Amino acid sequence: MRLLAALALAGFMAASSARADDMARWRAEAARVSITRDDWGIAHVRGKTDADAVFGMIYAQAEDDFSRVEWNYVTALGRTAEAKGESAIWADLRQKLVTDPVDLKSKYANSPSWLRALMDSWADGLNFYLATHPQAHARVIRRFEPWMALSFTEGSVGPDIENAPLDQLGAFYGDPQVAAALPHEDPYAFKEPTGSNGIAIGPQITRDGHALLLINPHTNFFFRSELQMRSDEGLDAYGAVTWGQFFIYQGFNSHAGWMHTSTGADTVDEFAETIVRKDDGKLFYRYGAEERPVTVRTFVVPYRTEDGRMARRTFTTYATHHGPIIRAEGRKWIALGLMQKPVEALEQSFGRTKATDLASFLKVAELAANSSNNTVFADTKGETAVLLPQFTPRHDDRFDYTKPVDGADPAADWHGLHTLADTPHVISPRVGWVYNANDEPWRAAGPESPRKAAFPRYMDQAGWNPRGPHAERVLSGHKDFTLQGLVDAAFDPYLTEFAQLTPRLIGAYDAIAEGDPRKADLAEPISALRGWDYRWSLKSVPTTLSVVWGEILWNKIRPEAEAAGISPFTAMGQAEAKQQLDALVDAVQRLDHDFGTWRTAWGEINRFQRLDDAIAPHFDDAKPSIPVPFTSANWGSLANFSAVRTGTKRYYGVRGNSFVAVVEFGPRVHARAVTAGGESGDPTSPHFDDEAQRYASGDLRDVYFYPDELAGHTQRTYRPGE
Repeated sequence: MRLLAALALAGFMAASSARADDMARWRAEAARVSITRDDWGIAHVRGKTDADAVFGMIYAQAEDDFSRVEWNYVTALGRTAEAKGESAIWADLRQKLVTDPVDLKSKYANSPSWLRALMDSWADGLNFYLATHPQAHARVIRRFEPWMALSFTEGSVGPDIENAPLDQLGAFYGDPQVAAALPHEDPYAFKEPTGSNGIAIGPQITRDGHALLLINPHTNFFFRSELQMRSDEGLDAYGAVTWGQFFIYQGFNSHAGWMHTSTGADTVDEFAETIVRKDDGKLFYRYGAEERPVTVRTFVVPYRTEDGRMARRTFTTYATHHGPIIRAEGRKWIALGLMQKPVEALEQSFGRTKATDLASFLKVAELAANSSNNTVFADTKGETAVLLPQFTPRHDDRFDYTKPVDGADPAADWHGLHTLADTPHVISPRVGWVYNANDEPWRAAGPESPRKAAFPRYMDQAGWNPRGPHAERVLSGHKDFTLQGLVDAAFDPYLTEFAQLTPRLIGAYDAIAEGDPRKADLAEPISALRGWDYRWSLKSVPTTLSVVWGEILWNKIRPEAEAAGISPFTAMGQAEAKQQLDALVDAVQRLDHDFGTWRTAWGEINRFQRLDDAIAPHFDDAKPSIPVPFTSANWGSLANFSAVRTGTKRYYGVRGNSFVAVVEFGPRVHARAVTAGGESGDPTSPHFDDEAQRYASGDLRDVYFYPDELAGHTQRTYRPGE
């Protein structure tokens, strides 16, 4: 007993000593950092080194919304079931297929020393926050390790592995009943689009001869923090940071700015593997004339039981050189080919924040570790660009990669990566503008866009969307752009999709025979639509009618569109008269039922509401909300407000415009911005929703980028831990 007691005491003293050593190190790091909060609560962080700036900026993020910081890494590490229970096992298993802690620890140990220093400071900043905020509630991760930063490296809305459907993954690795038990999404239901807008304006068409940049990500609300990070080593970046990451994902420095949009290029593929099972039970797969061994790994997925205890399930998983096996299709196993370069991705994500011009930005891009983003770029030299992902595999264009290809055929495999020179891109076109709105690159610069026929078809699988024609409308032929002019373009209210659809609906109505009861029933709604200028506004009744009608028509025609292999946008434009009119009848009835009359102004229906900081939002028609004039991007609005009805009558925004910034790259950078709601996740903070009205009205505030701009707008300056 004495021996056990002595060992326990020694262990306690060693742990206490380790904690004391940690605290001494953390306080030394904190002493090299200052955080200044401006009058919007935004953190302006300064450190002696880049690593010090990372320590300070992640500490500031934790102050603002630790729950979102932690949850992003709980998700990235495949540990959500430890909080949510058994239902989350399959999402965790899917994530573990590409984020094996053993592998990440090895990659961390072998990463460049400068990057390890950043990861060390990242973990130190979070752990110091937890040590100095005992009231902070960590749901799963009570101590952050530096290697964890490699689990979440790119900043996009969702990692590439999310292309693997959970129900089919569960059916493959679980019980036969798993697929039926998991939630299934209606593939034909109206779904608000995700994505982003980026616009760069060349100096030749701006009033003051300076390049301009629009940064307009469309993500889930409250998905990113807004902050500035500076160091004495040349770092000075401002913009949107995905909660928990230590780099500015979409933003600018004093020389250059970058905006990412979701790409339509093919960078993730499925390979149908022919599996051979030997007499000894070992698994192989065919590749050309070879039979290669299947990689077999075991993962343990802990989960919380209904009574609060921890349990675990163990899974044996499989992979080929193409990627992890995610499902079966007939007798074939389907492997998912995707980028797995966490060290390079983190290097590129941080390195781009210190780029000073296009050449240095492209130099960082040679790491080729961006798989999901197009990039819109501008700098103080007046250079502008639209670039596709640098991780774009070379494919054999004879194969249809929208479906699983034969994994046994080497010709169908990836054959290295494309260089910038052989991907569709635009650099400083004479027309003076470039844009991307998650659409095909063949429209990126009007007449100077890349030619579709010059590139493989897999360079774009997105096609067009109604934001593309709208962007061209607000950019083409315009001169003397200013910062405010770019804001006006970003919030231009024209709805290109309804400008095409509404005249066809009116024509269908006009063709109705006089004895048809719809002639009288729809007379007043059609009259309202006849006088509409296709622009959203808070008081617009035609906007209300059109949005509800459009959603109903989308739901009706999408199954047919999918079966025919055409875009729902195309199918809506080809919808039969009866389909159009029936959808309008349904829209009028829904509005009459929910609001008492179809003559309801758009602002009465379309609302912004933030009740608390729950990661999964909820809404209440009886509680205060703010009217929002702009609509879903689905209808061509560049300003995107993706709203849902979840047991409510009103529509409440859940994603879309989340961070909007415009930047002018003159001798001194000048920027304006707005964040959905506010910077803080604390409902008691004045910065929880202090930007909500500005957000709804597109009233961007000045960004305090330089110290002299920040002066006079400072709430407090402090060091972490104070």
